[in-house]
Amino acid sequence: MHKIAIFQSDLRVGGIQKALLNTLNEIDYNLCEVHVFLYDEEAFFDAPERKNLHFHFSKPFFYAARLTPFKILRRLPRFSPSNILSRFSPEVDPDIVYDVAVDFNSYRNECAVGALSVRAKKRVMWIHNDMEMKIRGEPKYRILWHFFKAKFQYFDEFVAVSPGIIEGFRRKTGLRDKKVTAIPNHVDTREIFEKVGKEISFRVDPNCYNLCTMGRLCHQKGFDILLGFMAQVAPARPDMRLYILGDGPDRAKLEAQIRRLKLGGVVTLLGNQKNPFPYLDRMDGFVLTSRYEGQGIVIWEAKALGLELFISKNLEKYNPGVDGREDLPKALISAQKHEKIRDELEGYNKKISQSINELLELDK
Repeated sequence: MHKIAIFQSDLRVGGIQKALLNTLNEIDYNLCEVHVFLYDEEAFFDAPERKNLHFHFSKPFFYAARLTPFKILRRLPRFSPSNILSRFSPEVDPDIVYDVAVDFNSYRNECAVGALSVRAKKRVMWIHNDMEMKIRGEPKYRILWHFFKAKFQYFDEFVAVSPGIIEGFRRKTGLRDKKVTAIPNHVDTREIFEKVGKEISFRVDPNCYNLCTMGRLCHQKGFDILLGFMAQVAPARPDMRLYILGDGPDRAKLEAQIRRLKLGGVVTLLGNQKNPFPYLDRMDGFVLTSRYEGQGIVIWEAKALGLELFISKNLEKYNPGVDGREDLPKALISAQKHEKIRDELEGYNKKISQSINELLELDK
């Protein structure tokens, strides 16, 4: 039986967390035993219960560890392999030799140090974002990159959640000789179709074209761009409503922008919802205007529910098979209600499962 170790920061709200859970739900536990190591017990998502799936918890590193050069961090006695594993639950066996050790996060030093601490035949890191664009657009990430950029050289292989981020990853890391496989995020349509029927009190006006978007309220997701577009759309489409699912550091800025653009009756912020699918199901269309992505799992969740998709042209390269719009305001102005046909994404998910099995060597 194969043994897999996966290191992730937490199961709080986020696309990485959701991607991990979808991946865990797709693994065949008759073929392998999986140990998931988390650095936070507080969770937004429910952890799956499966035979041969084990969760272990520890506290995160002290904050200064994020600002310590990775090569130095690895040499500190408190972060030696034996000390790292002893931080987790006592039943963790330090002598287990894993077939694959995974840093599923790629942002946090804890996850890289953890994946390098266990005994493993192969070490893999997941890359969830357009690293080149993130470095260019976010000063905080540029600072963190300066301190952790050395960690990539210690891994044998990498997984990129879309082919559109591979070349930027290679340019920034300089890793031209290591294998990078594009494996999009698995979308658990069984979960979506099960949860979509849950009763909620939220209602929309059936006489309006109801549009939604979802994600963390932050610079990357470009909700400020979307609000600018809605200011252009609203005069031509007084029947259009936009609902934003999610929360984050830019909420106050977006609320101020809504007031400034006089979109109070047009745009509604719904905050984080543990089960967003009944909300999505009440909508006619889904829109996303992120400045960049890794992939955009929310696009595929909306596609599964049959919503018409409106994504900006720059997001095409992260989502092969979904067409972006050259003129998004014009497309929204022309939007009409259509019959929604659910999509199980069978072919999409089948390819992903095959790729994960090959990566984890479960096909042998």
